[in-house]
Amino acid sequence: MLDIADELHRWVEQGRDFAVATVVAVGGSAPRQPGAALAVDAEGTAIGSVSGGCVEGAVYELCQQALKDGESVLERFGYSDEDAFAVGLTCGGVIDILVTPVRARDRDRPVVAAALEAAARGRAAALARIVSGSAELVGRTLVVRPERSYGGFGAHPELDRTVAAEAGAFLDAGRTGTLEIGEQGSRCGAPLTVLIESSVPPPRMIVFGAIDFASALVRVGKFLGYRVTVCDARPVFATEARFPDADEIVVEWPHRYLEHTEVDTRTVLCVLTHDAKFDVPLLRLALRLPVAYVGAMGSRRTHLDRNERLREVGVSELELARLRSPIGLDLGARTPEETALSIAAEIVAARRGGSGVSLTGAHTPIHHDVTSVPARRIGSVA
Repeated sequence: MLDIADELHRWVEQGRDFAVATVVAVGGSAPRQPGAALAVDAEGTAIGSVSGGCVEGAVYELCQQALKDGESVLERFGYSDEDAFAVGLTCGGVIDILVTPVRARDRDRPVVAAALEAAARGRAAALARIVSGSAELVGRTLVVRPERSYGGFGAHPELDRTVAAEAGAFLDAGRTGTLEIGEQGSRCGAPLTVLIESSVPPPRMIVFGAIDFASALVRVGKFLGYRVTVCDARPVFATEARFPDADEIVVEWPHRYLEHTEVDTRTVLCVLTHDAKFDVPLLRLALRLPVAYVGAMGSRRTHLDRNERLREVGVSELELARLRSPIGLDLGARTPEETALSIAAEIVAARRGGSGVSLTGAHTPIHHDVTSVPARRIGSVA
């Protein structure tokens, strides 16, 4: 649901009634991941998608029914290739979809509205909803923000406390997934499944080195949904005129900027300075930070020389192993745009667990999902 928070928040502000269908679980080659949503308002307007087109019509009808009767429902869609022309997932996948009404008179509307407002304004929020279990609890919601939680399931106080703590952990990691828990919290009571959706501010991409290749990388980074910063110590190059698509342009020595700026486990650092006086102090720091990706531009000779310089200043072999250098995948890239695509492809592969090999003739999964969480059972050691 939070993936279409901007539009749904507007609907809430306009007082519209609507129903939301959310992907809860997937199997096989389903095109959308948990959290993907389709919403339908009382006038029949639809936004979002749950399957890329395969089951949209059937889900649309379920949303209209939920608006009429006010009941949440969990439905499974899945078809084999033999049923390719039936309404279903013609790719052979399976998806479970929760359909929930969000009407002005519904108990959980204020809670959902709080989550939508936070997500629409770029603030961190996790929305927990019961997707299976006791009929009277399905669709109940709880929202967790970094500073507090809102709402509750109305079943048992320990259930609210446990789910709020788990949702906080999901939020810290920026993840979406399901949780299996007892109705009274932990393993006590009838079993429940809870979907936890996280919405966090866009991840950061910091590009060091205000060169032509950086300009192309900024555009690709924005296309991928990053908040992009360009940093260079040379004010003549680090200008808004040269980088109109950047969210932020910083004129400062790269390592000094990195020392005091905020990064997290989703941040990617692209070092395009190609100059030892910038690279060495910057990479010495970058390789010790808990970020998602550190890549550095340069020839293979530059890479070997840079590694020796980094060893001389105390960078360990384990830390060096984190460095993607020469930066990017082997696409045969030459132009700035092609090089930016090469770098972006490596970032996506690192983020999603991809191999970077051609899918033609490969026996690897098409979709990798290292950022969402599989169903977790409270009380287990997993």
